[in-house]
Amino acid sequence: MGDEPPILVSACLAGLATTHNGKARPHPKVMELVRQGRAILVCPEQLGGLPTPRPCAEIASASASVSASGDGDAVLAGEARVIDVEGNDVTANYLRGAREALKAARLAGSTKAILKARSPSCGKDRIHDGTFSGVLKPGQGVTAAVLAREGLEILSEDDLEGLEGL
Repeated sequence: MGDEPPILVSACLAGLATTHNGKARPHPKVMELVRQGRAILVCPEQLGGLPTPRPCAEIASASASVSASGDGDAVLAGEARVIDVEGNDVTANYLRGAREALKAARLAGSTKAILKARSPSCGKDRIHDGTFSGVLKPGQGVTAAVLAREGLEILSEDDLEGLEGL
């Protein structure tokens, strides 16, 4: 345990009230990593300059010609935007937050991240579809895409059930 690099984790999973609605989403395994001093906490939305609480946001296609509404990879390619429920384009905040989370991972030497499932920033396998209707689609958030491109292993709290040896 002493030689392993710390794991980058979504701050909301560590018990901090950082979600868009100002709530925490503590997960027991993430809380244990914090207690062991093995976690680096980040909230990409806050690192990107957004307040807490903040309007919820989803990734939407930047062009009518794109059939799917996009995900974090599409945002990085300029093919999708992050729009909040009030219609504000918060893409720059999400990109800035993802870059700052990557900096934290690099500084700590992290090779693994545990990120909040279904988030437009941290979602790993599924995210909301950009319609604010609660519908999920395959894809990853902006920060998850940035970290994955840099070679970090990405997990969500959904992946932690039954997982031993973090």
